[in-house]
Amino acid sequence: MLYPLSTLALAPVLIGQGSYVRKVTPRLPEPEGERCGTLGEGPQLRLLILGDSAAAGVGVSHQQDALAGQLVRELARDHCVSWNLLAETGRTAAGVIEALKAAPKAHYDVVLVSVGVNDVTGRTRNGQWVSALKELSDRLINSTGATLVLFTAIPPMHLFPALPQPLRWYLGLRAKQLNTLMKGLCDTGSFEKGRLEYLCVSFPLEHGYMASDGFHPGVDAYRVWAEHSAASIRKLAQNQ
Repeated sequence: MLYPLSTLALAPVLIGQGSYVRKVTPRLPEPEGERCGTLGEGPQLRLLILGDSAAAGVGVSHQQDALAGQLVRELARDHCVSWNLLAETGRTAAGVIEALKAAPKAHYDVVLVSVGVNDVTGRTRNGQWVSALKELSDRLINSTGATLVLFTAIPPMHLFPALPQPLRWYLGLRAKQLNTLMKGLCDTGSFEKGRLEYLCVSFPLEHGYMASDGFHPGVDAYRVWAEHSAASIRKLAQNQ
């Protein structure tokens, strides 16, 4: 009840602050660099990184410093990683599904998903969110062959320095609600050929970890994210 009541009570303030943030926040470009390739030696690992601007690496200047580059290098220490990055700024969960449908068909062992911030700001409804995550999970496991889908938790937007109060509190509240639904799906989702895992990455949202826009990860945050993701992926490989 708190979220809809807050929406009604704070609507004029939230709309004004939202317009101001969009006007003054720098629009950082997606980084340059390769979005697919093969690296390392050892057991083959086919990896897809899928999602929004954070998955795309916004906040750093080159893919080697973004999530994709750092995660691939970490996994390549003991795997031959064939990887692909399918991500774009502004994508919601529904947008990620459409992008996946339009992409050439391919098979993957592991998919790392980053989605949700745009669903928070775009006010995606609970039912739409859960339905999109279920459809995405089904497509990734039953169509691409993934044995593990890692859903990265929406970051703590109530701590984003780019957002003024009460907008920061309001978006943070919604992020927590969508995360609860995402975690519930991962905890109860059952697939014969693969599983879902909720990945909650704890990194400080402070100077040095955030990008210059105060909204996206910086190089150190991407490093922590990559290390957490690699640990989950290696655990799967050990259990197979």
